[in-house]
Amino acid sequence: MIQMKKYIPGILIGIATGIVNGLFGSGGGTLLVPCMEKFLKTEPQKAHAGAIAVILPLSVISIFLYLKRLNVGMYTLLPVCLGGIPGGFIGAKILGKISPGQLHLVFGIFMLLGGIRMVF
Repeated sequence: MIQMKKYIPGILIGIATGIVNGLFGSGGGTLLVPCMEKFLKTEPQKAHAGAIAVILPLSVISIFLYLKRLNVGMYTLLPVCLGGIPGGFIGAKILGKISPGQLHLVFGIFMLLGGIRMVF
């Protein structure tokens, strides 16, 4: 019999991540990565890589909901999506080459810059 108790933290983190991703259009990873590290005891690089794997299906669902409800044009999204493909490849290559400390620093800087941008 499967021990469901051990999956509860992951399920709760997933629910919170889905809400954040759906509400803000992205950003689930900013919640997911620290939660995976702290509560699921995942190594930093694995948490970042795992966040991408989790965010992908959440983003696909959000895409269809946003396109339908908000009438976001494909001509606006397509160039960004096409640019994101090589960007994601480059980011994944860099992820494997930096230390956990450097990863935390870069992640923290992006979170701070994003937060400052949102306030001002």
